[in-house]
Amino acid sequence: MLLPAKAEVARQLRRYRAWERVMLAAPNDRTVRTTFEDSGYTLCVLMGKRCAREAADAAERYLRTNQLAYLQEQQVTCLQEQNERPRPATAVRRRPPTAERRYPAGR
Repeated sequence: MLLPAKAEVARQLRRYRAWERVMLAAPNDRTVRTTFEDSGYTLCVLMGKRCAREAADAAERYLRTNQLAYLQEQQVTCLQEQNERPRPATAVRRRPPTAERRYPAGR
């Protein structure tokens, strides 16, 4: 797994937190909200998360730990998430009713 440079993660996390404060001060300003959402999206892409809050938490954990510990933590988390997902029911393959079956010519 490739990990981003810690300096870039720290820079994007600072940017996200700064725009979060501005957005909380002026929640009706569309420009501020858009920039805040853009900074959250960038953090999500950088950290490989789907939610900006998760990405911010992951960035903080990543900056606190060394890279090997972070990778091991991510692997454990991924395995736990896989175990929590509902398993799909086994698919039953059904054929179309006999009246609708089509055979090649000559059969």
